[in-house]
Amino acid sequence: MKILVINAGSSSLKYQLLDPETQQVLAKGLCERIGIDGRFTYKPEGKQAVKDAEVAMPTHSEAIQTVLNALVDPANGVIASMDEIDAVGHRVVHGGEKFAKSVLITDEVMAAIEECNPLAPLHNPANIIGIKACQTLMPKTPMVAVFDTAFHQTMPAVAYTYALPYEYYTQDKVRRYGFHGTSHKYVTARAAAMLGKPMEELKLISCHLGNGSSITAVDCGKSVDTSMGFTPLAGLPMGTRSGDLDAGILEYLMHKHGYDIDQMLNVLNKKSGVEGISGVSSDFRDLETAAAEGNERAGLALEVFAYSVKKLIGSYAAAMGGVDAVIFTAGVGENDPTTRAKAVADLEFMGVKLDPEKNNVRGKEVDVSAADSRAHVLVIPTNEELMIAQDTAALVKA
Repeated sequence: MKILVINAGSSSLKYQLLDPETQQVLAKGLCERIGIDGRFTYKPEGKQAVKDAEVAMPTHSEAIQTVLNALVDPANGVIASMDEIDAVGHRVVHGGEKFAKSVLITDEVMAAIEECNPLAPLHNPANIIGIKACQTLMPKTPMVAVFDTAFHQTMPAVAYTYALPYEYYTQDKVRRYGFHGTSHKYVTARAAAMLGKPMEELKLISCHLGNGSSITAVDCGKSVDTSMGFTPLAGLPMGTRSGDLDAGILEYLMHKHGYDIDQMLNVLNKKSGVEGISGVSSDFRDLETAAAEGNERAGLALEVFAYSVKKLIGSYAAAMGGVDAVIFTAGVGENDPTTRAKAVADLEFMGVKLDPEKNNVRGKEVDVSAADSRAHVLVIPTNEELMIAQDTAALVKA
């Protein structure tokens, strides 16, 4: 079975064609600067990559047509015809409370996704554009929506309810939703396989750490709490996002500097996080270099980030009444031994201890726990595209 996975942004589109059963990636790439001047990257398996080719992409339809043309190209293609694509799996950021799992896309589903646009105004409209473009070009091919928020719909009310007037929830749907659900679902399933135990017997803490970061408590295979909230701005300090803070700070800064709400949110989303603290970069590799050269603010940014991760690991272990494994994934989680070490430092009291030698690894699926650690510490590279493809294949077969 061959599944095309599409992740559409406002001016970009990531794609992969893969077999969800063998996990073979046949081709992957990226369409960038859609609506501007168009940049196309295509990497077929076992063949030379086509990088940064200029292709006219005034809309997402032309971008997807470019992808399809490349896949069936006589010289560099990986399939003989589009008929070999059995289904398309679309990443959709926000499903609100309507979707607790992936679904086949129908007119009713599209309408429900559009209703969630106010909850994710930067993401859902772009996801919808990608879906509609594929429907136009591939009208007979089944389409599936896989939601970032769906995995977290198992959270109990005690975890998702904000201490606001309750009508803001009932009327306006203000609650904790959480994101990165596809990634958390994938790595917790892999953790169960690595440990050789059913998900129903495990208490797991999944740390998706990158430019965007979130931590999720997974008890018996279900998300029971997560750090991102109503929006992806909440929780940990991230590359350029502030994470949790005292809401009174907004009022103070807006009055002091004359900001309107859009200017304030721009600061919180694009000028804060580790970049805001360090004044150097949102890239953790740049911060490591700067800190090693004596930049105290860069060092502080890294310390603040790791400290925030540690606090959430401890609080989620308390919420679940224990922990069997802590998982590190995504760009920083998979590739930064120093951050992992700092994030679990001093957690020996709750049975979490890593082995410094084992921890000296990047981008590999491995258990880095110390021999005397009661809980496992796992490094698991995430694979959201495979998770989307597997969900899509299961629905289409059903």
